[in-house]
Amino acid sequence: MSRYLSNRGGTQAQKVRFDEEAIPDEDEVGGTLKLRPSDSNITEDQEPFMGVKVRRKASIHRDYIGDYVDVRSRPYLMKILEKQGDKKVLFADTVLKFTSTGKMKRRILLVTDFAIYIVDPEKGALKRRIALAAVEKLCLSELSDNFLAIIIPTEYDLLMASTRKTEIVTILVDATKSQSDYELDVLFSNRFEYNATSELVKEVQFEQVEAGVKTRISRK
Repeated sequence: MSRYLSNRGGTQAQKVRFDEEAIPDEDEVGGTLKLRPSDSNITEDQEPFMGVKVRRKASIHRDYIGDYVDVRSRPYLMKILEKQGDKKVLFADTVLKFTSTGKMKRRILLVTDFAIYIVDPEKGALKRRIALAAVEKLCLSELSDNFLAIIIPTEYDLLMASTRKTEIVTILVDATKSQSDYELDVLFSNRFEYNATSELVKEVQFEQVEAGVKTRISRK
C-alpha cells in the first residue's frame, strides 16, 4: 500500500496550524505573504522560513548561488564533510527541520553529490546523513508555501521549511540523476503523508485561503 494516500480522511488532533499575515519574506521583497503560527513557539528569526511567496517571473528565473552559509568559513562543517569523504557541496543553507514531536529546529542543510546532511549549527554537530541513493521522492504542495518532505523508505522521512525550496528540489533531482539512471520522483499534492519516525505517520494538509496558505500537520 502506498504511503501517500492523499485523499484519506479522519485526521486526528492538529499539531501545527498557521495563520497568515502580510509581512516581508526573507529573500524577496514585495508581493509576499507570511505564515505566522497561531499555536506554537516559533520565534521571530524562524518566521521567514514559514513564508508564503506570491511567485513572480523574477523569482522563478533567478540565479541560484548554492552555498548560502559559506561552508569553507565554518571549520566544523568542513570537518564533518572531510570525515565523511565528501568534497563537492552543491547546496548549503539554514532551514527549519520539523521533529517527530512537531517542534521546529534551525538546522544547516548540506547537499553534496552523494548525500544530504543535517547539521546543528549551535553545537556544530552532525545530526543526520542521508545517502542520495536512499531518497525515494520529494513531496510538495501545489501552492506557494515553503514546505518540503524528503521521503526515505529505508529510514524515516524529513520535513523541512525553506525559502529556497525550489532550488533544493532542483539540486536533489539533478544530483540523483547524475549519480545514477534513477530519476527522483517529485510529488505535488495539497495533502501528503510522511513518516516522522519509523512508526509515526503524519499528514500535512495545505489549504488556499484569502490571505495565503494555511498549513496543518496532524498524526494519522
